[in-house]
Amino acid sequence: MLDLEKRKLLGDFVRSHRERLEPERQFGRRRTPGLRREDLADRAGISATWCAWIEQGREVHPSPQALARLAVALELTRAERAYLFQLAGRRDPDDSQTLGSPGAPQSLVRMVESLGVPAYGLDALWNGCVWNAPAENLFEGWLTEGCDRNLLRFVFLEPSARGLIADWEHRSLRLLAEFRADYGQAMRNPAMSELVDMLMDKSDVFRDGWRQQVVLEREGGERRFHHPRRGPLLFQQHTFRPSDRPDHKLVVLHPVSAAEE
Repeated sequence: MLDLEKRKLLGDFVRSHRERLEPERQFGRRRTPGLRREDLADRAGISATWCAWIEQGREVHPSPQALARLAVALELTRAERAYLFQLAGRRDPDDSQTLGSPGAPQSLVRMVESLGVPAYGLDALWNGCVWNAPAENLFEGWLTEGCDRNLLRFVFLEPSARGLIADWEHRSLRLLAEFRADYGQAMRNPAMSELVDMLMDKSDVFRDGWRQQVVLEREGGERRFHHPRRGPLLFQQHTFRPSDRPDHKLVVLHPVSAAEE
């Protein structure tokens, strides 16, 4: 149930964007700007009464599908649409459609290429979608040629990951809990469900950890590795989300020297 402040914000937002739209038909001079409620309701396939109530901040319970039609009728941008659903306390049914979309955003590609330390990008399914040479050299078995690019499949199913990642069991469960936060936003996507089902079937550690229902934000901090050729390595990890594709992540690993430890 939405509180009064959110209902008022939602009503003001819908009314403001309705008034920005050009009327489809206009007879004579109108005293009010923009599209009439009746015309907006007709566009969105909802009742004019419902439109009036939501603009008045009354307690209504729109379905995600009705909100999606309203967003299209109001000609909202992606950011505006996300804001509409946030105010309404609903999840956008179209959120999962971008999941697993091919190609890394250009902003992510340029950032990874500009860095001289290990850096890589993850898409919404936690596939490595872009990486630089230092990251490829560090993550043998994941980012090297011919390997499966999914980070979760590497960590839980690739035997070499247990040797590469220091304190593997703790780090793998931490990674799983961070992944669950993303899963909660896109669980209706078939590719996401297939990934989880496959890992549940093939990894006892993943299955047991998944059942613990731990959810964590992806955080930075120390990351230790036992590289097969370079020996022990210590990095400080930082994670960012590009504003143009927040379903992706940029991960940067800054080497820590002995003097910094």
